Amino acid sequence: MAYAGVNPDILTWARERAQLSISALASKLKVPEEKIDAWERGEKQPTFKQAQTFAARTHVPFGYLYLRQPPKETLPLPDLRTVDGRTPKGVSPELIEMTQIVLRRQEWFADYLRDQGIERNPNVGRFTADADLMEVVDDMRRALNVPAHPERGNWEEYYRGLIRKIEDAGVLVMRQGFIHHHSRPLSVQEFRGFAISDALAPVIFINQADTLVARLFTLIHELAHVWIGKSGVSGASPETHRREEAFCNAVAAEFLAPREEFLAHWQDSDNWKDNLPELEARFRVSTWVIARRALTLGKISPQAYRDYVDELQQQHRNRERSEGGPTYFRQKGQLSERFSRALVSEALSGRVLLRDAGNLLNMKPSRITDYAKELGV
Repeated sequence: MAYAGVNPDILTWARERAQLSISALASKLKVPEEKIDAWERGEKQPTFKQAQTFAARTHVPFGYLYLRQPPKETLPLPDLRTVDGRTPKGVSPELIEMTQIVLRRQEWFADYLRDQGIERNPNVGRFTADADLMEVVDDMRRALNVPAHPERGNWEEYYRGLIRKIEDAGVLVMRQGFIHHHSRPLSVQEFRGFAISDALAPVIFINQADTLVARLFTLIHELAHVWIGKSGVSGASPETHRREEAFCNAVAAEFLAPREEFLAHWQDSDNWKDNLPELEARFRVSTWVIARRALTLGKISPQAYRDYVDELQQQHRNRERSEGGPTYFRQKGQLSERFSRALVSEALSGRVLLRDAGNLLNMKPSRITDYAKELGV
């Protein structure tokens, strides 16, 4: 029997990188735990087939198992995250892979725009983090052609409408909660979204594993990153110590719930939550956004805010359990519709191979024709 001759230290690194215990990995590989332990201690070697399966289950390239030492993996975008006031030390393979996937899509779309003779998106980098807050907010509203807050509809309709407006302004909006068809969930504790502030083809990504009520704030926070021309992965924490993140938080808060109007309608009472129904209806934003705005304006304490967010997250988990697991938008809603239309049109015309289009869309090439009908292409 031929053995793989892989590096035992890399086996341990790959398993820990995938956040798998020996017992969990043994279950995935359908081998005894003692065998995994012996491989990692170098007492035994897996067969080539076992090593290939090991690599697949730990989500590393097979060739990595022969390296002398683990590769240095870094985010391809600036890391602007803050969790509990501190920058996280580690980066999950899911976050790294998600940024790489979106960057490949962005690069394709940038090439597509160049072929169309488009040279630049005028909205990218119009300001810096030193700009006047209200100037930035007013400029964003003018570019999107939206009022301070909508006069009708609910916040979910507002959210979907803003995505359409943002795409019309040349900024792709992509949303996903998993890597590869629900097999590897993204962690909202790790990040809420990121922005690629490319001068030609900017992209906003929203972690759809987050609660629905939080995604509206993330959308505008990442849009503010595009407006100041700063790419990066965001946690969007109220406790951030990073200047760009604090500025984008402030822009999102003012965009969604203008300070003066918010304060004029806030009622001090024994129970601050009494304000939620009226303010949610007025601004057409979620109660999560209202609570966050109340925190930044000193109307509620950090502890009250955290308790309320914990309450909303628990409601989100309970709803998922009652519905049988996470529910997400169809492919059309997850991928930027503008990006999808361009890529599908190029594939159907023969200018892009169906195989390559399928890889970018994360679908089988045979599905592209049906997806084109869904898009109305």
